[in-house]
Amino acid sequence: MRRTVADVMTRDVVTVRPATPFKEIVRRLREARVSALPVLDEDGRLVGIVSEADLILKEDPELEEGAHLFQRRHRRLDRQKAAGLYARELMTSPAVTIGPGASLAEAARLMHRKQVKRLPVVDETGRVVGIISRSDLLTVFLRDDAEIEQEVREDVIRRTLWIDPDTVSVRVREGVVYLEGQLERMSLIPVLERLVASVEGVVGVEQSLTFEVDDTVPTPEIPLPWTAVGPR
Repeated sequence: MRRTVADVMTRDVVTVRPATPFKEIVRRLREARVSALPVLDEDGRLVGIVSEADLILKEDPELEEGAHLFQRRHRRLDRQKAAGLYARELMTSPAVTIGPGASLAEAARLMHRKQVKRLPVVDETGRVVGIISRSDLLTVFLRDDAEIEQEVREDVIRRTLWIDPDTVSVRVREGVVYLEGQLERMSLIPVLERLVASVEGVVGVEQSLTFEVDDTVPTPEIPLPWTAVGPR
């Protein structure tokens, strides 16, 4: 069974309110040993997220008043954050979020696309139920080799491809799956590789598989008698 965001997220989330002052935010970040904090309103709903990147803008001298006459929009926002005193002035809003039922692959893609290091996890009502970070996503690679081998044999080879597991040798070392043996058709080799690579915890796939029939070569068409064109 593939794990979801809810399986790896941190459930005990340290949060702040919009009126939380700058120094208190820094204090909570340090005490919790995290790099960002969700900002919740009085109803407990997410209104933004404040990170070390937002706070460190106070140390940027180029953001001082009058440093630039013409600025792009994001530089103006940076200046506003650099002058902020409370979470509501410092936070990034709206925050990029994800649901607890999303897959780990979805979370990884969203982090990469939005260039963020963590995602608040919110339920259907908009309340924060956890937070997931890049390090949480990497825990999947701590999966035991024997567990990976069992899934490759039973779920991928036997149940998905309907191949007799005895015809393929599967070994897993440090997350790398090694495949040996003979398949019925050549076209099954890349399919098997792709499915094995998608198994959670797999770092890489090495294979030395052979095949009985090369079904990737088109069979030459033999003209039928009634389609042959004779001399005119």
